[in-house]
Amino acid sequence: MRRWVRLLVLVTAFAMVAAACGDDTSDTTAAGGGGTDTTAAGGGDDFIVGVSWNNYNEERWAKSDEPAIKAALDAAGVQYINTDAGSSVEQQLADVEQLISQGADALIILAQDGTAILPAVQSALDQGIPVIAYDRLIEDPRALYITFDNVEVGRMQARVVFEQVPTGNYVFIKGNSADANADFLRGGQQEILQAAIDAGDIVNVGESYTDNWDPAVAQTNMEQFLTVNDNNVDAVVASNDGMAGGVVAALAAQGLDGIVVVSGQDGDAAALNRVALGTQAVSVWKDARELGAAAGAAAAELAKGMAMGSIAGTAPFDSPGGNSMTSVLLPPIPITQDNLNVVLDAGWIDAATLCQGVAAGSVGGC
Repeated sequence: MRRWVRLLVLVTAFAMVAAACGDDTSDTTAAGGGGTDTTAAGGGDDFIVGVSWNNYNEERWAKSDEPAIKAALDAAGVQYINTDAGSSVEQQLADVEQLISQGADALIILAQDGTAILPAVQSALDQGIPVIAYDRLIEDPRALYITFDNVEVGRMQARVVFEQVPTGNYVFIKGNSADANADFLRGGQQEILQAAIDAGDIVNVGESYTDNWDPAVAQTNMEQFLTVNDNNVDAVVASNDGMAGGVVAALAAQGLDGIVVVSGQDGDAAALNRVALGTQAVSVWKDARELGAAAGAAAAELAKGMAMGSIAGTAPFDSPGGNSMTSVLLPPIPITQDNLNVVLDAGWIDAATLCQGVAAGSVGGC
């Protein structure tokens, strides 16, 4: 839409110049031709999608998400530009405005803070630039929300942990409090565990959000929970693999790695290796290649003017903020020692990486 607005302005300006010049067609052609050529060179059918990364240092963005987004845009003949906010809310606000100034016809935003980013999102939408809330919710019903079913991810984590530890002391290591996914995951976990908590079979002995999903912060929080509980912890429901790594490091320092059951998500290489080793019970795999491909394809269509509701695979989503969103929710897969071949067969990880330090034949795939 924004591209057509630009074109309309230029065409109108050209018409005004032509009218002012009367019948002097030779001069008009020269002046007007320059304007038309500039429009074609700067845009025309050359659409641009801008991606605002909240923190590009996290393993999965460079490894999986970005290549899939770029491949989908390349296939659609759409240019890719990007920024990295380095976990700064203020920087991401500036980044979105920068992408707009660079001519983005659609935006994909991985929000550092889903609330703080709203002014920039609203500015883009008000200018007719479509926005995709990528992997993390942005509470604006005009934005397309593309993610995995994060409530189900939480359920999957809790199911695996509960199956192995039906009674005992649980710790909950949650994600960033400014990210709606942290609460989606925790809500799914609670659905599975609430009855056992109510019955007194499970005791919540520690629960904390984790700034920026930072593994080091998760490790510190876990160390504190171990100290407060005299190491009497039976299970840790950690909401992603990076934080699970911090948790396992804290447990290892007390000789409890492989004894205390730990969950995670994302299918990080280190986490899948921990699953094979037995120090992490589950990593819920969200094939980020599929998410990136879906977002890239949708962004290309939106940039070219397709209505949000016409994007393939969309469904309604009622947000915690009371907004009726248009969403694309992809299904996750829990990876345990019983189905490690799934990630091997998909080419997500190679056997050498998955099985590093694992006794040959002790688990499937190794």
